[in-house]
Amino acid sequence: MDLDRRDFLKVSTAACAGLGLSGCVLKKLIESEEAEAPWPPGPESWVASVCQQCPGGCGIQVRVIDGTAVKIDGLPFHPVNRGRLCAVGQAGLQVLYDPDRIKGPMRRMGGRGSSNWQSLSWDEAIRLVAEKLAEIRRRDESHTVAILAGQPRGLMDRLLARFLDAYGSPNYIRNSCDGTAKAVLLTQGIDTLVGYDLEHSNFILSFGYSLVEAGWSPVLAHRIYGYLRQERPGVKAKIVQVEPRLSMTGARSDQWIPITPGTDGALALGLAYVIVREGLYDKRFVEEQTFGFEDWQDGSGASHLGFKSLLLKAYQLEEVSTITGVPVETIIRLAKEFAREKPAVALAERGASMHTNGLYTRMAIHCLNALVGSINVPGGVVLSEEVPLTPWPPVEGDALGLKGRLMPRIDHAGTSRFPIASHVFSQVPRSILRQDPYPINVLFLYYTNPIHSAPDAMGFAKAFEKVPFIVSFSPFMDESAQQADLILPDHTYLERWQDDPVNPMMKYPVLGIRRPVVKPSYDTRNTGDVIIGIAKAIGGKVAAAFAWDDFEGILKDAAKGIFHAGGTLFTAPFEEAQVKSLEERGWRPPRYKSFDEFWDQLVERGGWWDPAYQFVGGRRLFKTVSGKFEFYSQHLRRTLERVAAGKPVSELLRELKVTAREDQAYLPHYEPARFIGEAKDYPFYLNTFKSATYAGSRGASQPHLQEISRLPIGLPWDSWVEINPQAAKGLGIADGDWVWVESPLGKLKTRARLYPGAMPDVVNMPVGQGHKAYGRWAKGRGENPNRILGEERDSLAGFTAWYATRVKLSKA
Repeated sequence: MDLDRRDFLKVSTAACAGLGLSGCVLKKLIESEEAEAPWPPGPESWVASVCQQCPGGCGIQVRVIDGTAVKIDGLPFHPVNRGRLCAVGQAGLQVLYDPDRIKGPMRRMGGRGSSNWQSLSWDEAIRLVAEKLAEIRRRDESHTVAILAGQPRGLMDRLLARFLDAYGSPNYIRNSCDGTAKAVLLTQGIDTLVGYDLEHSNFILSFGYSLVEAGWSPVLAHRIYGYLRQERPGVKAKIVQVEPRLSMTGARSDQWIPITPGTDGALALGLAYVIVREGLYDKRFVEEQTFGFEDWQDGSGASHLGFKSLLLKAYQLEEVSTITGVPVETIIRLAKEFAREKPAVALAERGASMHTNGLYTRMAIHCLNALVGSINVPGGVVLSEEVPLTPWPPVEGDALGLKGRLMPRIDHAGTSRFPIASHVFSQVPRSILRQDPYPINVLFLYYTNPIHSAPDAMGFAKAFEKVPFIVSFSPFMDESAQQADLILPDHTYLERWQDDPVNPMMKYPVLGIRRPVVKPSYDTRNTGDVIIGIAKAIGGKVAAAFAWDDFEGILKDAAKGIFHAGGTLFTAPFEEAQVKSLEERGWRPPRYKSFDEFWDQLVERGGWWDPAYQFVGGRRLFKTVSGKFEFYSQHLRRTLERVAAGKPVSELLRELKVTAREDQAYLPHYEPARFIGEAKDYPFYLNTFKSATYAGSRGASQPHLQEISRLPIGLPWDSWVEINPQAAKGLGIADGDWVWVESPLGKLKTRARLYPGAMPDVVNMPVGQGHKAYGRWAKGRGENPNRILGEERDSLAGFTAWYATRVKLSKA
């Protein structure tokens, strides 16, 4: 079905009217004649669940009439969104009723990429996979099976990892785009995301954190923003946004500081220089709870460089200003404000992490928080407790499984190639093509579409050709699913059971319960159920690792952990306050007579959380060698010495393309970022960004999101490149012109938008468009900048360097 924009507007108008007056659904409304028909009366209910349009984890309530979902609103008592819901969440019905969903298991007939698909039953499909995996296992090659996943969390993440543990493969590889956890690992010894108590901050210094647009939880961020700006009595918080592009977050901040891409770390260290030089740091915190600030001696009497000496020696402001493009007077003023207007907090996201120097940059930014004592204090960095789910028994496994698990990973995470990495998604195509360290025989794809959404997309496409058997769990025929041999389509998030522990953006543990709000529209199946089915079909110790009948059973069993803990189900504020007051005084009275009663209420109310938070320190905060916050990372030093395996660490650093040596390598410092393309040939940095509507690439398949994707200056149903007006004038480019954007990897054609919020040497392009598949709403619209990005990364942590490509422009 082809539908141009005019047609869409007609349909959309009818749809909105229908939704408002009769609750009619999009499926019925995309055909205008049916749109005018009223929805038949029937039993009506509101069902609590959790949105999955982005990682925010907002609670939703879905209006269901006679078994059909017709409206999505925010869940009033969910602590993340408190009844609010963004436009992306409201559009969720367009996922459920997408006419291009895959309607049942399919097996590809013909060669790789053939569009000839044959339906088969779930029993046939599971048996096919199980027999293939069993055969590989009999050949003692279980390690040649891999799972590529997007960013699953909660029990599904654990289930996929457990499946490979039991089967016998180390190759569970996730895509990661945030360096926070690794910065916290090096300085606090904890490999986890941290939260920020922004409601109580007086100064928020954001290095490219997409707070109100496409961050970890946009609705929560909007709520906090509104509170800081209007509701909070007394001092209003100041927000400063540092980034190359004036984003929506920058536009809503008190100040936008444009910065040369890849130099955020240098700016953070320049700020630290002023704070230390002026004696503005929190002396008590630094003296009592940090390690490596001053020069120090180890047990052998050898002297080591401290953070303070490094700052005063290497980060003079004139040099920092030259590197970053930020004026000296701005650095001085910003540093003094950050140190004096406490509590202050520095935070960052992919914009600062996704360069070749991302790890050291994030380390430098996090150290600003330690300098001003903003670790585990109101208004600072906080560390949420984990949701106390019932722990799983360890996988016993058999000899084949144990042998397979001990084989090296194909992404080489944690080795001398990527010493600090847990997952190196971008390494996968190269390893598969080179059979490094061995070939891959079976590849599972779970909520990831690397042929569209990863740099080196062509590398993934070529690598897939080398894999004999690929299984995709995608509900949609995306670019990667097209290359699969078997598709086992998942339910949509409105049709399945799933837990959703909120990423620790808040200081409280929160668990949302995602439940089916309607019966599945098609012959799809929860991937968790499918994994369990495959394990049981393989049998033996693999089957024994899964004692549950289905994913709902896993979820219910895990919830027994929170039944015995404190906290409260999502409830009215006065009840929350009562629970919090009791828990802070050490009381955790039982609230339910039985687990079954608790479970029923948990599902009905949509989730659980613990509103009590204790600002206490100790080993919970600092699991480092010193037991303190480490400016000088002993974890990094020990890791590099271990993986160097006897050769000089300096040689390993050279192989990792790190320029620092000796003590400086273990301290936060500025490493010049590497770029693909010489500046004389490719004068512009290419800065890709996520908009609110295309936070992932999935939004492109939802027509309402396509229609509203123009903010602030974009084009609906299309892509564009933002160019500084003066730079465009020099190239003879006017607003709306077709232009070529060319990198050393290739070129693409798109519309020019002149934007004063673009730096003169930076051009910006949104990601999310340019699909070659993914349904009628997404396919063939706009361009995908990922296809002209080069392959670069931070070798220490394995971060993909999304911003490491330079381009040139010309009129098309």
